[in-house]
Amino acid sequence: MSRLQAEHLYKVFGRRPDQAVQKLEGGTHRDELRADGTTAAVIDASFTVEPGQIFVVMGLSGSGKSTLLRMLNGLLEPTAGRVLFDGQDLTALSPRDLRSVRSTKISMVFQHFALFPHRSVLENAAYGLEVQGVPRAAREARAAQALELTGLAGWEKSWPDELSGGMQQRVGLARALATDADLLLMDESFSALDPLIRRDMQDQLLELQKRLKKTIVFITHDLNEAMRLGDRIAVMRDGEIVQQGTAEDILVRPSNDYVASFIQDVDRSRVLTAGSIMEAPEAGRSHKELLAEAPATVKSETPIAELFVPFSTSGAAVAVTGEEGDVIGVVPRERLLAALGEEPQVEPRADTQVPAPRDEAKKVIAGA
Repeated sequence: MSRLQAEHLYKVFGRRPDQAVQKLEGGTHRDELRADGTTAAVIDASFTVEPGQIFVVMGLSGSGKSTLLRMLNGLLEPTAGRVLFDGQDLTALSPRDLRSVRSTKISMVFQHFALFPHRSVLENAAYGLEVQGVPRAAREARAAQALELTGLAGWEKSWPDELSGGMQQRVGLARALATDADLLLMDESFSALDPLIRRDMQDQLLELQKRLKKTIVFITHDLNEAMRLGDRIAVMRDGEIVQQGTAEDILVRPSNDYVASFIQDVDRSRVLTAGSIMEAPEAGRSHKELLAEAPATVKSETPIAELFVPFSTSGAAVAVTGEEGDVIGVVPRERLLAALGEEPQVEPRADTQVPAPRDEAKKVIAGA
C-alpha cells in the first residue's frame, strides 16, 4: 500500500468554489475564473508516495506547491478530492482526529525554522513531544537522540540565536524526527540558507534518509535541489502537475516545452547514472570475460560524472555491477560521450502549454 495518496485535489479560493471546480473539470482555464475574484490554487492534483520515498514537488512561486502541501496534512481543507494516509481518508476525519494524526504521524519542517527564542535547543527539539503529552524525561531523551542524528550533540543547552542558520534548520529537522512521525512534510526547508549551507543540509537529509527510511514530501523551487533529493518529482505550473517521474525521466523525456525550458541548463552528468546509460552485456559472456575487457567497475547508481576516473584505467568500457556484485551491463566510452551530448526529447501531450521564458527557467535553476 502507498504511504500517501492524493486523489484529484482541488483548492479554490473565492466565491462559489464548488462551481469553480465544476468549470475547471469542464475545461475552463483558471485565468477565466479570476474575473469573479476566484483563484484556483491547485487543480486536479493526483499522485502517490511510497514508504521510504522522497517525493519532491517543484515549481515557481504561485504554482500551488505550498497550498498542495498544506492540504496533505489538513491545514487546508480541499475544495474537492481527498488525501489518503496509510489508507485512511484524512479529509473525512473530525478536527480532533485530524489533530491527533498531525501530532503523532505527520511532522512538518518549515522554511524559516519556527524556533521558540525563549526555549533552549533541546526544548525546541522536544516541543512536538511536549504537545503529545510525553513526560519530560522521555521527551528530552528522544530530543537529544534526534539532535545527535542531525549533528547537534553538545548544543542542547544553547539558545537559537547562538546558532547559525544551518544549525537552526537542523533543530527544526530534529524536532520533526523526535516525534518519530511516519511522514515528513518539508516546505522550502532549505531555501533561506546560503548555497554552501544548503548543500550541506541536502547531504544531511540524504544521509539521514539512508538510515531512517522516512517518507518525505519536499517542496522546492530549485530544480537542482529537486533532482538531487527526489526519488520522484512532480513539476507544477499554474496549480497543475504538468509532469511526474524520476529525475532521469524529466531530464531525458520532458512532457512539454515548459518542462524542457527548466532542464536545459541542468548538469546531466550529475543526474544520469551508469545504470541509465549502460548497454546489456553480450549474451553468453561470462563474468570473468566481461571484467577482462572492462576491468574497472562502478555501481548502477553511480553518476556518470564519476565515470571518467574509472575510464582512465579501464580502456574502452566500464563494467556496471548490481547489488550482488555481478556484471549487469557495460558503458562503452562512446556511449558515455553520447549521453553527455544528447538533447532531451519532448514528448507531445494534450496538456502541453506555452513554453516558459528562458530567464524564468534560469531563476529556478539558480534557486532564485
